[in-house]
Amino acid sequence: MAQHAVYFPDAFLTQMREAMPSTLSFDEFISACQRPLRRSIRINTLKISVADFLALIAPYGWSLTPIPWCHEGFWIERDDEEALPLGSTAEHLSGLFYIQEASSMLPVAALFADDNHPQRVMDMAAAPGSKTTQIAARMGNRGAILANEFSASRVKVLHANISRCGIANTALTHFDGRVFGAALPEMFDAILLDAPCSGEGVVRKDPDALKNWSPESNLDIAATQRELLDSAFHALRPGGTLVYSTCTLNRQENEKVCLWLKETYA
Repeated sequence: MAQHAVYFPDAFLTQMREAMPSTLSFDEFISACQRPLRRSIRINTLKISVADFLALIAPYGWSLTPIPWCHEGFWIERDDEEALPLGSTAEHLSGLFYIQEASSMLPVAALFADDNHPQRVMDMAAAPGSKTTQIAARMGNRGAILANEFSASRVKVLHANISRCGIANTALTHFDGRVFGAALPEMFDAILLDAPCSGEGVVRKDPDALKNWSPESNLDIAATQRELLDSAFHALRPGGTLVYSTCTLNRQENEKVCLWLKETYA
């Protein structure tokens, strides 16, 4: 697979060298970052079964490889992408599948792990809707989902994707996620916080993602993440499931945020 040129600030490279275990190769990490992201889709089982979808697209010659952690997820390769972009196919426009990164499917898999069947779920930072629609499909359009998004412009995209996928059990809200702990204490069986982050992990999709990166901004973002996680924790019922995820790599926004919650309330 061809590689693309990724912009890496020197301070970022230093930070990653220090964080990476000695058992892993830093050169292999850089090489992986420079490989374009594999395209993937998730079949929307609210509208079509996996078997029926595979039969439907069989004549198209699409190559689908199962994603191990999501039964409905597949890496996809197509020869006709230039003639008809994946997002313009009738199957996508009618909501039969969602174009979603494979790693993005992991947080919802964790939310429903251990045969968990939550009935009241919040997606605290929901746009553009990949995880909200995945949650709704896992719930079979039953129960209730609160899909919140702080950005007004992104709420429109969230609404469009929920409508396209035939979601009927979801209410959209437009609040700062930090209000929910006090406003809806112990209300939800499960909460997903896919937190706003520095986006270090998206360089395979956007080679310039680190153009405005700085260690100081990581710390500022982590402070907001702690406040959001604190709110989510208080909105969760005792014994509920809270999943925290980001698309970044540094410890300040990941392990240290989770450790802060544990040390604060353990």
